[in-house]
Amino acid sequence: MPAIRPLPETLISQIAAGEVVERPASVLKELLENSLDAGATEIGVALVEGGVKQIRVTDNGSGIAKDDLPMAFARHATSKIATLEDLEQVRSLGFRGEALASIASVARVGLASRAADAARGFVVRAEGGAVGIVEPAAQPQGTAVEVGDLYYNTPARRKFLKSEPTEFGHCEEVFTRAVLSRPGVTFTLKHNDRVVARLAPGDAAKRVEAALGAEFARSMRTVAANGALAISGFVGSPAYTRAARDAQFVYVNGRFVRDKLLAHALREAYRDVLHGERHPAYVLFLQIDPRAIDVNVHPAKIEIRFRDPRAVHQFVFHAVAKGLSGTAAETPAALVTPLAEGHALTPRAYQPALGLAQPVARYTAMFAERQAGSTGAAPGDVNAADAPPLGFALAQLHGIYILAQNRDGLVLVDMHAAHERILYERLKGALDSRAMNTQKLLIPATFHADRVDVATAEEHSTTLNQLGFDVAAISPFALAVRAVPSMLADADASVLARALLRDIREYGASRVLTERRDELLGTMACHGAVRANRTLTIPEMNALLREMEETERSGQCNHGRPTWFQMSLADLDKLFMRGR
Repeated sequence: MPAIRPLPETLISQIAAGEVVERPASVLKELLENSLDAGATEIGVALVEGGVKQIRVTDNGSGIAKDDLPMAFARHATSKIATLEDLEQVRSLGFRGEALASIASVARVGLASRAADAARGFVVRAEGGAVGIVEPAAQPQGTAVEVGDLYYNTPARRKFLKSEPTEFGHCEEVFTRAVLSRPGVTFTLKHNDRVVARLAPGDAAKRVEAALGAEFARSMRTVAANGALAISGFVGSPAYTRAARDAQFVYVNGRFVRDKLLAHALREAYRDVLHGERHPAYVLFLQIDPRAIDVNVHPAKIEIRFRDPRAVHQFVFHAVAKGLSGTAAETPAALVTPLAEGHALTPRAYQPALGLAQPVARYTAMFAERQAGSTGAAPGDVNAADAPPLGFALAQLHGIYILAQNRDGLVLVDMHAAHERILYERLKGALDSRAMNTQKLLIPATFHADRVDVATAEEHSTTLNQLGFDVAAISPFALAVRAVPSMLADADASVLARALLRDIREYGASRVLTERRDELLGTMACHGAVRANRTLTIPEMNALLREMEETERSGQCNHGRPTWFQMSLADLDKLFMRGR
């Protein structure tokens, strides 16, 4: 066994570089954090060959004094913390004091800086861990760091770098994170001498639009909540979803983080309105007492730990859920983009009717209160000061869609999806308030059941009653549904009862009423909602529109699909090439 001996300082730095400097984007992250910590209001980034050949970051921050320049390359040397108390309440982005030392051990680095009170600037160079002498340099106030030939002295690591476009893509992602975190700072990004992005200072909404695009900006909703914690920012409409998690930005005290706790809270907030396996988009800023988090978890400083994770989870969940819970009158519509010339319109897949009996009179009675003020077939004045946001119904299309006009133009509504959301929210409210009204059936609905279903119905009768059902055994192999929730009186009682018993068997009564509750109520609402090919009168259509305006999350059905779209008059003019 070889003798134990200390490692050379250069090798120690190169090992540390493996944790901090994974690729050019890692270098850029560390340099941008230093610039922001220095209070810079203008930051420029110039990359060559995706950052592998060269990374240059310039800023107009506070700068570094001449005598401190060599210390910037010393391991564990920093001006940002001095005591254990400082470490327990870190307020800066960088604090480990090893970034430049690690970078200099695997690249050629030049550091030029001029402090705010200095008459001239100075430069120092480091290569392979060796630091040169400090020399005068023509440098404006601030700092310029140039990193060249990354991993030139460790070819084994250099061969793991990807192609130039891939490495630039990672660098651009890091640049976007910094841009979103500081909307008041001017940022410029160049790649191979070509300007890729230039962002002027502005408010948070304008910066988000500039960084993530106009489509996200049109759909985003504001989140704001204050208390022991504070959260602000923007969340994308459920209609604006992504196939990947590439538009999710969460900052804790200004630091971009990837945290499983926060990710779970956000996913739960979207669970009620997200479609399939799609991913939401958001830019959120969480402010918390620095003493309540631990940022010293990972060398890359992208992971954190909360002292009270449950409180943070609940705070973020409720704040975002509230931001997403606006009614159709309060939230932006999904927008229909006019078709480009030469493109054909693809019809939506046909929604077959499920054969549920829904007499016109009963459906009308469901919205009796709303219909009391209805004027009949003629649409109201959409330009009136008190005109409703979704306007007034004009007609029904193929028994699936409602066409309405409002102040902005044409509104298209998927009547089944909209009614499904309305019923779903009503069922949730009734269950939460323990006020689930039931409707006794004149003729009980009977159906064949196996012994386990019969036993389940008898054992969990209390749970069934909570959900508005009265299910009783009439033989060892048959059940009778005697009452259902009044909101679902026209649905197929035996189908609903089968679905409910199946869930209770599979998940247990307690889970059905807790974590599986929303899925079950969604199924119930889907069975109870008005079906495709169901003819509605103009008063019924207007009643449905008014309900949408008063129901939370009515912009999406229970599966996350949009329930209505808006086509503006300008969009319609483009379709018909008016004004050309």
